[in-house]
Amino acid sequence: MVKKNALRAGAVSAGTTLMLLMSSPAFALTRDDGDDPGPGMSAAETLGLFVVLPIVSFLVIAGLVMLGDKSRKQPQQ
Repeated sequence: MVKKNALRAGAVSAGTTLMLLMSSPAFALTRDDGDDPGPGMSAAETLGLFVVLPIVSFLVIAGLVMLGDKSRKQPQQ
């Protein structure tokens, strides 16, 4: 059983490593024909987009779910 689990873990690790190596941005600096990159984002814009916005979205969705759950509960007697 241990040998089977070790073999499975090795296969998953090897597959993950292979996929990461294949998708590495090795050629990201070379430009392709037709590239028209926009202006870069500042650090504040990046943090807002990739950190603050997902957290706020999560809190809004969680709040709406909690409100919907409370409205369906019957008062216990």
